[in-house]
Amino acid sequence: MKRNYQSVIKYIIKVGILAGAAAVLMLFEFPLPFTPTFYKLDLSEMLILIGGFALGPMAAVLIELLKNLLNLLLNGTTTAFVGEFANFITGCVFVVPAALIYRHKKSLKNAILGMIVGALSLTVVGSLLNYFVLVPTYVEMYKLPLDSIVGMASAVNPAVTDLKSMIVFAVAPFNLLKGIICSILAVLLYKRVSGILHK
Repeated sequence: MKRNYQSVIKYIIKVGILAGAAAVLMLFEFPLPFTPTFYKLDLSEMLILIGGFALGPMAAVLIELLKNLLNLLLNGTTTAFVGEFANFITGCVFVVPAALIYRHKKSLKNAILGMIVGALSLTVVGSLLNYFVLVPTYVEMYKLPLDSIVGMASAVNPAVTDLKSMIVFAVAPFNLLKGIICSILAVLLYKRVSGILHK
């Protein structure tokens, strides 16, 4: 009983530390040259991916949730929680498939396969979420004409002419690139970090 209690405490501490570090990392975000400034890249999913590999998919979901709650405390919200909701959903769509595939058989091959599946899931779900939920919600909430949002995107990316082309030429590449960058960093850092997490 005592050993189980200690394991639970250690698990909670590890999840909390990773969530705190991810929330801090989330503060350092930057736009990409082919996307409008309201799409900003942060690398917090890299730490959550490592947590998912080391502690399992449920831990990844908990870290993702706590990261967004902590970020709200640190940074507040400028999107009436819509951005945080989107970050949580897209983050889970990325890290959970990767963690599940890696958990099935822990090998570098499965880790890479999981990250590929995760990055593709992030790209597809992120694109659909933006097209059907996020952009329409912003238009409704802030009473912005859709043309003004598309205009912000086309100002930095001439391939964007309407909402569909914004999803194809800005949102989808943004999410795919985020998945690739976070995956590469996770592979490079996993061995160093996982040794601490497994102690």
